[in-house]
Amino acid sequence: MTRTNEEWLTDLQSAGEAREAALTDLRAVIAGGLPYALSHWVSSGDPQFDPLVEEVTQETLLRILDRLHTFEGRSQFTTWAHKIAIRIALSELRRKRWRDSSLDELVDNEDNPAPESLLADSTAGPEVAAERADMMTRVRRVLNEELTERQREALMLLGVQNLPMDDVARRLKTNRNALYKLLHDARLRLKRRLKNEGLSAQEVLAAFEQG
Repeated sequence: MTRTNEEWLTDLQSAGEAREAALTDLRAVIAGGLPYALSHWVSSGDPQFDPLVEEVTQETLLRILDRLHTFEGRSQFTTWAHKIAIRIALSELRRKRWRDSSLDELVDNEDNPAPESLLADSTAGPEVAAERADMMTRVRRVLNEELTERQREALMLLGVQNLPMDDVARRLKTNRNALYKLLHDARLRLKRRLKNEGLSAQEVLAAFEQG
């Protein structure tokens, strides 16, 4: 599993077996380090602990694939990957409203903290409900026009039905790494289309979280 920074970048940007092996190894690195880091804020006995590790690992791999071009080599590639994983984990913990004063303090000092709208609990009023309905219409149109049927199915199984990655891979008759690639491509297409629509993923999330 030992790679130099350059080898990580080369393998992840390549195709075929080298990329598959790099993704598998990187997933093991992230999933192996997350439990210790998360144990500072969430008990390992919490029923949500293992699903959170899986969810954050999945999101981290996708985020890394999106941002390979931003890695400047100032640290070890795996250290950079772990920092991304921790930031995603902290944002996810806040989004799920697992409140802890030390967690709030840490997240407030992050470079990209979750927007305050993600913490809102009040019942949505008529104006917010109308905004959500409009946003959902636009999002559905983008999904239908921009993604393939297979990409839409993968996103629905993961994002709506909350199925584990391995279960989704089996349903789609593929493997985990190919599924990561499918999701990565879908996200890139969605980001480009949302940008053309004058929207950001942050705005879409905020419309459904704010009260």
